[in-house]
Amino acid sequence: MASAELRAIRRRIRSVESTKKITRAMELIAASRIVKARERVGAARPYAEKMNEVIRNVGRASGDVGHPLLERRDVRTMGVLVVTSDRGLAGAYNSSVMRMAEARMNELRGEGIPVRLYAVGKKAQTYFSFRRYDIADSFFGVTDQPTYGDARGIGLAVMEDYEAGAVDAVEVFYTVYQSALAYVPTRIELLPVSPPSEAESSDGGGRAVSYEYEPDPAVILGRLLPRYVESALYGQLLESSASEHASRQRAMKAATENADELIKVLTRTANQARQAEITTEIAEIVGGAQALAAG
Repeated sequence: MASAELRAIRRRIRSVESTKKITRAMELIAASRIVKARERVGAARPYAEKMNEVIRNVGRASGDVGHPLLERRDVRTMGVLVVTSDRGLAGAYNSSVMRMAEARMNELRGEGIPVRLYAVGKKAQTYFSFRRYDIADSFFGVTDQPTYGDARGIGLAVMEDYEAGAVDAVEVFYTVYQSALAYVPTRIELLPVSPPSEAESSDGGGRAVSYEYEPDPAVILGRLLPRYVESALYGQLLESSASEHASRQRAMKAATENADELIKVLTRTANQARQAEITTEIAEIVGGAQALAAG
């Protein structure tokens, strides 16, 4: 009969094998979702580029017409939007962007500027709630497979607060997807809207386009600016989603490899324990036989 130590080792081996199956499955799921997320990021970029072009040209035609989303004022309250995931097991994906956002909020508080926090994803909501930050609004079930409707809902919340004067500017903290091995926590200013300049045009030339406007350019600009904000948020959600899946795929791959190594070590330890038991049993049998022979 196996000793208690050997039984414990074998139970641990079975436990690690079960964990390995889970991490391997999560790795494969994340790997399949990275492909779709990359495709969605690529599909959204032409729309964003065309929106930049239209905003630039309509803004040029409308002259100095004002709009609440274009109004730049002294910052008395800063809005901070942090994009994280709803689930963990994604390496440093969540912690990196949350640390960046927290450092920025501490900096703002040091300057005497209150912060109004918007949390996208359960990880941000849990992290900042635990640290007793006041969260103005939370959005869940968004980052795994974000839709334009998700971006519109988040955009409406921050634009309403901006236009009502609850915040005087909004900064977004999210993760830019560069490759399967590189995703960078990033901070950008979402509000007030800064219309793209000539140098930021997609073709590098900044060429003006002549439009016929119906109604006038100022009205069209007022209708386009909310879509511009929503489009920017949608792109940021897609970038974050691709980064999340890439980070989770790497983390689960590393966990699966570590499980393999641990199983090898535990199997070797179990074999050694079993060999020691066999040696002890043989010695007891030989000793008993010798005692019988001597008697």
